[in-house]
Amino acid sequence: MENGGAGALRIRRVMLLFVLLEMSQAGSESRRFSVPEEMQSGSFVGNVAKDLGLEVGELFSRGARVVSNDNKQRLQLDINTGDLFLSEVLDREELCGSTEPCVLHFQILMKNPLQFLRFELQVRDINDHSPIFLEKEMLLKIPENSPVGAVFLLESAKDLDVGINTLKNYTISSNSHFHIKMRVNPDNRKYPELVLDKALDYEEQPELSFILTALDGGSPPKSGTACVRVVVVDTNDNSPEFAQPFYEVKIPEDSLLGSPVVTVSAWDLDSGKNGEISYTFSQVSEDIRKTFEINQKSGQVSLTAPLDFETIESYSVIIQATDGGGLFGKSTLKIQVMDVNDNAPELTVSSITSPIPENSPETVVMVFSIRDRDSGVNGRIICSISEDLPFILKSSVENYYTLETESPLDREERAEYNITITVSDLGTPRRHTQHNLTVRVADVNDNAPAFSQPAYTLRVRENNSPALHIGTVRATDADAGANAQLTYSLLPPSDPHLPLASLVAINPDTGQLFALRALDYEALRAFDFQVRAADRGAPALSSQARVRVLVADANDHAPVVLYPPQNASAPCPELLPRAAEPGYLLAKVVAVDGDAGQNAWLSYRLLQATEPGLFGVGAHSGEVRTARPLSERDAPRQRLLLLVRDHGEPPLSASVALHVLLVDGFSQPYLPPPEAPGRAPGAGADEPLTVSLVGALACVSALLVGALLALGAGRLCRRGGAASAGGGSGPAEGGVAGQLLDVGGTGTLAHGYRYEVCLAGGSGTNEFKFLKPTLPNLPVQDTGRNIGENENFRNSLGFNVQ
Repeated sequence: MENGGAGALRIRRVMLLFVLLEMSQAGSESRRFSVPEEMQSGSFVGNVAKDLGLEVGELFSRGARVVSNDNKQRLQLDINTGDLFLSEVLDREELCGSTEPCVLHFQILMKNPLQFLRFELQVRDINDHSPIFLEKEMLLKIPENSPVGAVFLLESAKDLDVGINTLKNYTISSNSHFHIKMRVNPDNRKYPELVLDKALDYEEQPELSFILTALDGGSPPKSGTACVRVVVVDTNDNSPEFAQPFYEVKIPEDSLLGSPVVTVSAWDLDSGKNGEISYTFSQVSEDIRKTFEINQKSGQVSLTAPLDFETIESYSVIIQATDGGGLFGKSTLKIQVMDVNDNAPELTVSSITSPIPENSPETVVMVFSIRDRDSGVNGRIICSISEDLPFILKSSVENYYTLETESPLDREERAEYNITITVSDLGTPRRHTQHNLTVRVADVNDNAPAFSQPAYTLRVRENNSPALHIGTVRATDADAGANAQLTYSLLPPSDPHLPLASLVAINPDTGQLFALRALDYEALRAFDFQVRAADRGAPALSSQARVRVLVADANDHAPVVLYPPQNASAPCPELLPRAAEPGYLLAKVVAVDGDAGQNAWLSYRLLQATEPGLFGVGAHSGEVRTARPLSERDAPRQRLLLLVRDHGEPPLSASVALHVLLVDGFSQPYLPPPEAPGRAPGAGADEPLTVSLVGALACVSALLVGALLALGAGRLCRRGGAASAGGGSGPAEGGVAGQLLDVGGTGTLAHGYRYEVCLAGGSGTNEFKFLKPTLPNLPVQDTGRNIGENENFRNSLGFNVQ
């Protein structure tokens, strides 16, 4: 609100200032400056100080400036010199229009003391505009019988300039019929008149054109032009005349209705309605009126009814041309009808046989007749089909034809034929008629089913669920319908011992194979059988394919430990001399696995030990060796618990306990048991030693017998399984394998161990031949120092090692 009040106060002060200025200068004379229009901005107008009789610096000291009532700053004052300049280009026509003189009012305001001086600026006109006609073309219609001296008014031009620069005169281009006369209106505007000097003749010159020029009074003068077009209006003084007095045309009899026959042409020298010609038939018969018509404006004769050369060969017609004034002219038209080949050949079917059985001998497919309604050469016809088809056309009596097969057809090669029979006449131009025929070939059961592959190999994991889908056999038949509908079945196996009916079933419609019961890899690793695919044709055709089913092993057998035996009544300890060095071979755990492949790969691990860190076991060999030297603090009896695990998913395992007896040396005649350390060394030394040796002999014998029985049973099972599968799988499948990772199912029994136990006869000290392992292909460290030390250790006890 405060800002608004301050603004209103300033406005009132300015208005009061102007009122005071007006009052102070009331009755004073205006001083005038003059400039021509179109001067550039910054052009000098005059010196205000000189005009007012003021000193040069007085304008500056009094704060002089230029003001105007319309607030447009068209002038600029230099208060240091008093010079007045243009601030913009002045256009007199824009500022004042046609007003003359063109004066602009402005004031010089001086503040100290307050003085208000009036000035006028006259803008002088220059010749910067040319005369302009509003219409660039003027049209005058003058009758050809107009009298000489007739006057016709023309449009005037306009010039925006004033005074001497405005419009001054009119002229026309040179011609023999008109001249220009200039007139002045009461408002002092000049306009031109056209005066006829020579009579007009429409037939001689129907139109005249000349240039009308308007000139102003400038120096140099400027001009504007317009085209004046004079159209001579005709009078009816001429009759129509035809271009030809006699017309003769030829028209084919097969011309289409509405087609043009001929166009007659007449002209009239008159114009307008007098020159408008209409065409009509004159004195014609009813047949001509029905057959032909003429366009009244164009003179075109058209066909309105069919022509027949055999009925009427020619027509004569009189054509009349009449103008708008009633004058007319006549001409004769003769129309000759021409005979043409206007009838196409016709084909009529008598019988059709479709479909045609394949492999049939030559068969009549269709019987038909052809004709042409024309005569002479236009009525002669020929018949044909495509040459790349196994069909031929044979001519019969008169115009009858038969379409026959050229050779037996094969539906599997092509089941359908699209045949086009073309009938042509010999006229000019030739006319053709085509008949399209589709011949289907019926199927005969001449193709046996074909399997997608001659042999199929299917894989199924053992212990599968009953009714498991194990694969699909697929066959196709090139025939169609029932001849291509297939039924699948199993053929009796070649091996009478193979219970195929209880192993596999087949879906007769889809060829899907299903396992009827769970399969056991250890009992049956693979089996073969034949499948048959038969169609439903009469007679039925069939084919066979071989199917081999491979049973994949599953980890369903845990490892079995052969040594040390676990079914003995009393554990048989392993003897370990206290002088044994680290790495001493104490024993070898032997285990087998009934599975195959990765499922039979075994690894060994020590689970528990009486003295942790004293023994170690080979992860793959199962060899138990000392890990450090023995000391007197080690217990004389050691118990080791070992874990044997396969590599199946999930893995299966077994554990075995190994009992170890620490001895000081094999030369001692008596080894006191750890549980009776207080007995005297000399009391009953022979009896305990004999008992111990007999026990050890019994353990080793039981171990040997168990190992032999297990190996024999494994060999028999593998041979039986290989025989059931139709063949063996090599020596690796029976017996103990010779590799560390056994794929034959024998675990890690890497070597064949043979033990000989006998009693030395006639010995006074009751010597025994000690258990001797036969270790073929052992590593150097196994057959070197450790084995030798073991033999020396046992020989010191009185055993003979063989």
